[in-house]
Amino acid sequence: MNAETDIRKKLSYSSFTIDRVRKQFGIRLGLKELFNDVEPVPPSDFLRTVLRRSSSLFLFSEKARSEFIIAPVLLEIREILNQRISIYSGMSLDVSPEEGLQGICDFIITGTPPFPTVQSPLVMIVEAKRNAVEEGLGQCAAEMIAARRLNQEDEQPYTTVYGCVTTGELWQFLQLDEDRNLLIDPAKVYIEHIDRILGILSAMGSSAVKNQIEK
Repeated sequence: MNAETDIRKKLSYSSFTIDRVRKQFGIRLGLKELFNDVEPVPPSDFLRTVLRRSSSLFLFSEKARSEFIIAPVLLEIREILNQRISIYSGMSLDVSPEEGLQGICDFIITGTPPFPTVQSPLVMIVEAKRNAVEEGLGQCAAEMIAARRLNQEDEQPYTTVYGCVTTGELWQFLQLDEDRNLLIDPAKVYIEHIDRILGILSAMGSSAVKNQIEK
């Protein structure tokens, strides 16, 4: 085992910067407004109440933001899509340890029932460290590459994988296509525009539902 291989085996998703992802995996980066045609989805009274109550708290830690903001939003998406997607939190996704594509993922949305292991990952969601969305883009991109690899190995029909980096209060979305183009939407969405966030996440998840119907 050479030194470079040994170093890579110690890498995980959180080790990646966006530039390392670009160089290591031959990804082409681009900025593009991805969801201009998506219709906003109004939140339920339950989610409105949760977000209103959460706004009065000082959510300094990632764990607090995950529990009080991110998880309720994702559960709302599952209800909007009639529970036809599954949500995994804190699951390991070890696809290619020798390349650093390994580690724990904050949230994964899949197009399958809630199996004990992750199958058909479609949306990878990263909690931004130190409340900085930009610092989570590399991690999210690496997780998206791993998700697409897993789908290819399982012969799943998902040619596009989506990603999101969020502080809970701020959300930024990404898309990885079959030609290794990683598109980052420059328009960050604040939680005050929850209907916009729900519309985008619903559009991402509905592609999984559509693919499952067509299989």
